[in-house]
Amino acid sequence: MQLRKGIENYEQRGPAANGTAIPNGINGVNGITNEGNGSHPKAPVSSSITEPEKLDVLIVGAGFAGIYLLYNLRRRNFNVKIVEMATDLGGVWYWNRYPGARADTHYPLYALSLPEVYRDWVWKSHYPDSEELREYFAHAGRVLETKKDTYFSTKVTDAEWDEHRNLWTIQCDTGKVFEANYFIASIGFAAKPYIPDWEGLETFKGVIHHSSFWPKEGCDVKGKKVGVLGSGSTGIQIAQEWAHQIGEKGDLKMFQRTPNLCLPMNNVVLTPDQQAEDKLRYPEIFDNRWKTQGGFSYQPRKEKMLDATPEEREALFEELWKMGGFRFLMNNYSDMMKDFTANREAYNFWRRKTLQRIRDPRNRELFAPEQPPHPFGGKRLALEVDFYEQFERPNVNVIDIKTHPIVRLEPTGLVTSDGTLHELDVIAVATGFDGITGGLNNINIRGRGGQLLREKWNDGVLTYLGLLSAGFPNFFFTFGPQAPTAFSNGPTCIELQADWLVETLVYLRDNGCKSIDVRPEMEVEWKKTVVQFSETGVRHHTRSWWNGANIPGKVHEPLNWGGGIPLYLKIVNEIKETGYKDFEVR
Repeated sequence: MQLRKGIENYEQRGPAANGTAIPNGINGVNGITNEGNGSHPKAPVSSSITEPEKLDVLIVGAGFAGIYLLYNLRRRNFNVKIVEMATDLGGVWYWNRYPGARADTHYPLYALSLPEVYRDWVWKSHYPDSEELREYFAHAGRVLETKKDTYFSTKVTDAEWDEHRNLWTIQCDTGKVFEANYFIASIGFAAKPYIPDWEGLETFKGVIHHSSFWPKEGCDVKGKKVGVLGSGSTGIQIAQEWAHQIGEKGDLKMFQRTPNLCLPMNNVVLTPDQQAEDKLRYPEIFDNRWKTQGGFSYQPRKEKMLDATPEEREALFEELWKMGGFRFLMNNYSDMMKDFTANREAYNFWRRKTLQRIRDPRNRELFAPEQPPHPFGGKRLALEVDFYEQFERPNVNVIDIKTHPIVRLEPTGLVTSDGTLHELDVIAVATGFDGITGGLNNINIRGRGGQLLREKWNDGVLTYLGLLSAGFPNFFFTFGPQAPTAFSNGPTCIELQADWLVETLVYLRDNGCKSIDVRPEMEVEWKKTVVQFSETGVRHHTRSWWNGANIPGKVHEPLNWGGGIPLYLKIVNEIKETGYKDFEVR
């Protein structure tokens, strides 16, 4: 049975967070396939005990962080390998093949800052799509010779610390075993999808895909009845793209609980000549990342909105709006994300601009209600091109599932609480992730005394610097909990953390140290700063995946550190310069 086969394939990777396995359309998820080739090493399957491969460092994940770490650790003469579930490089961008998938960080900052990589690379637009990003990772892999030290189609299932030998034993689903002095999880914040436990999910007879497991061959929706479940950034991108693909005879419904307060992308096609000129400034552009709050090329202004005249405020709003992207959110007045009155002024402007593009009275209230659904910027905003215009078409509609939630799926579609059967041929599940912590908790990571990391975090996350957790010596993670992560540009945060990790491992090696662990009291103090930064902003009052509120049963707590890139860089550098006094180094 196709639905059961899909569930079994999915469960090889691991169950969805507190939800249900997606029932079909995902043969070979997360690299558990037969599509590897000779250029992609694959850990051999063994029915007997495998002789462990001994390493200085094992990295999990071949996205930005894994590639950057591998390159820099090899340069410092560490014996290091990557294990990757997929069949190729790219991290989350290997999996993001859903319609309309595109980065929302302005070029050239959504990339590695290594001159050897960007020197011969030419971007096509300010916001590259997923296909171009996979091409970029292929280019980076060739330049940095990543694949020769990467095991593809291999998933880490267990990792256990050996206190007597000061090393990690790491087991993979292929039977491959590693023994490594240091274990680094670079799996990103979106490694574990969330799928609600809808009744009847297995009974649906049409085509259904989670956005994370989109088939490489795509999905033909021309003339079909399609549904998009979710209105986060991914749901917006899928709905916008599918609206173009269904044609006049097709029908699209986006099932929305909370409107996404989208901003205009204003994408621009790039020319090689323009980039050649820009590349002269790349060193300055990349260096400037360390000086901005989110690691972008801009940050909130020093001026406060409430100190400006209405005319000054309107002029700045218009200027930022024309620039497009996240400028209106991240380059605005300093009090916009801290003061509710200032935040409401930003929402009111956003609503006026957005309503200019929406004629349908029902859509106006569903997409841009008079009362904000949450503080502006309190949830992850999407960038769009013509999203609102597409919903002016008679065969493109939004379904309000806050008023009438989804009750169950049936063979021909789904039923909402008002009794309506929405007939569907194809469903895109865009319900997000067990973000930030889910991927780490999906691995059986055992530290001192056999303690599981997920059990330690059962009542709330504890880390130091968002890089390691007490009781798990020589284990590090990047772009994870209690770091700038989701409040920053990914490559900026990743390179900052990776640089610190490389220098730390060099320090330990050069000083004859065998292990490093953080003192427990330091992670308690770090959590206080995580909470303090959260409480100073409007995000603290919004339920979202940023604080675990999207997952039933998950602790509701701030999962990102909101102090900004410059302060984070200052803190980690001071720790290094003062000889790691906050750690137990042996």
